Order: sequence, then structure tokens, then C-alpha cells
Amino acid sequence: MAAQATFTIEGPGGPHTVSLSYERAGSGEPLLLLHGIGHHWQAWEPVLPILALERDVIAVDLPGFGKSPALPDGMAYDLTSVVPVLDAFCRHLGVERPHVAGNSLGGLLALDLGREKLVRSVTALSPAGFWNETERYYAFGTLLALRQGARALPLPMIERLSRSAAGRAALTSAIYARPGRRSPEAVVAETLALRDATGFWPTLAAGRTVRFQDDVPEVPVTVAWGTRDRLLVRRQGIRAKHTLPDARLVRLPGCGHVPMNDDPALVARVILDTSR
Repeated sequence: MAAQATFTIEGPGGPHTVSLSYERAGSGEPLLLLHGIGHHWQAWEPVLPILALERDVIAVDLPGFGKSPALPDGMAYDLTSVVPVLDAFCRHLGVERPHVAGNSLGGLLALDLGREKLVRSVTALSPAGFWNETERYYAFGTLLALRQGARALPLPMIERLSRSAAGRAALTSAIYARPGRRSPEAVVAETLALRDATGFWPTLAAGRTVRFQDDVPEVPVTVAWGTRDRLLVRRQGIRAKHTLPDARLVRLPGCGHVPMNDDPALVARVILDTSR
């Protein structure tokens, strides 16, 4: 059962109250998990039991996604707002400088947390921010199509599609290389999470000008890319390596954009190796 954390953070115009929903499991050094745009913390469910054997795992719904409410009026959904929110969230839980792993948008946030030296290590799975303009335009177009599809389908149709491997592929093949492995219940839940995400539009708008161009020194960094990523193509990993010369660049064979579902054991090993 997910918990809710409510805390205060300084922002434009003074202090703001922010609430984030999260799941916590395991013991050991803390590990913060950050999902991608339109998703929710349950994206990490395939790897969470493995990680929890060695880490105090905190999987959070980003602001305006999953069960986390939208940010207060006046707060943007860009790095300069969301990264301090995540830092304040960790401090509210009594966690200082966790390890962090993020996917897509979460990978971008994880790298920025590392750049600010707010974490002990960074594992970025297909992180956003290493695209050229054509690749960004393609990715945003795909995300918009997924969002519009989720909003157009009535719930009974989503449930019916999720019961077959072909239907799950129709709903999720843009992000998973092996969509048939996803349970019907998980596909319904994440389709509804995409449909209902109040943070989707402002987050997408904030990403229009994002390029990650800074090194992340003095923090162990792994950038991992699925060989079957259809959303952020894997050549962006080469750009990430040029930007982050000391980072470890790892291929995830047979994995799509959200690799935790495609190969949980491999993804968990990559995260744990980085955090060791």
C-alpha cells in the first residue's frame, strides 16, 4: 500500500506544500526510483523485490503522476523545480543522498540530482535530454499519440484489450519490447495513469528546450539503453557518453524504452552494480 508524504518547500512567492505518493520496501542503503512521463511508481514493480533484498527502496510517483497531486500553482515542472522537490521529499523521509535510478524523464531527473551532488550514485535508463531536435519531435509525437489513445478508449475497451497479448502490445509496444510479459492488471493501471496524469502537459512543455549538457563528476554514473528502445533511440546513449565521459555505458539487449519489465534481473543488476 503506497504512502503519502506531505512537506513544505520554498518556491516562487514563498513556501509551497507538496504531496508525493510513494512505495517503500527493503533495507540497506537508500535507493530512490523515478519513473518516466505518464507512468507511475509501479513501473518499477518487476525489479522492486530484487532491489529490496539489498536496498531501502523508495519508488515515488512524480508530481502530477500516479497518485501524486499536481504541483501547487506557480511551481513549474522543470528541473529547477522538480529536483528540489525530490530532495525535500528525501529529507522529509529522513534520507540523505540516496542512490537514484531513473527511467526516461526519471533518468534526466536522476542525472540532475547527481549534477547537484544530492545523491550517491546515478543509474539512468534511457534518460531524456540527449536527443537532437528531430528525435525529440518524434518522441513527443509518440507520447502525445499514446496519451490521446489512452484518453479516447473507454475503460471497458482498455480492460478487454489488456486480456490478450495482442491487445497489450497495441497499448504498450511503444515502451516495452516484450509487452506480452506485462500483466493485464498492470497494463490497465498504467494506461489509466497516462490518461489521468495532471502533470503530463506541463512536463512535456518543460521538456521542449531540455538538453543535458553537463558532466556529473565525483558521482558514479551508469547510463543504460535498451537495444530495442523505440521511443528514445539508442544512439542517444553515445551522445550521453560524450557528455558524461566517466560514466559507464551499458547495453540492455532485447529491452525497450521501459526495460524494467523486459529484463528485470538485468536491470536490477545494473542498478545494484552502480550503487555498490
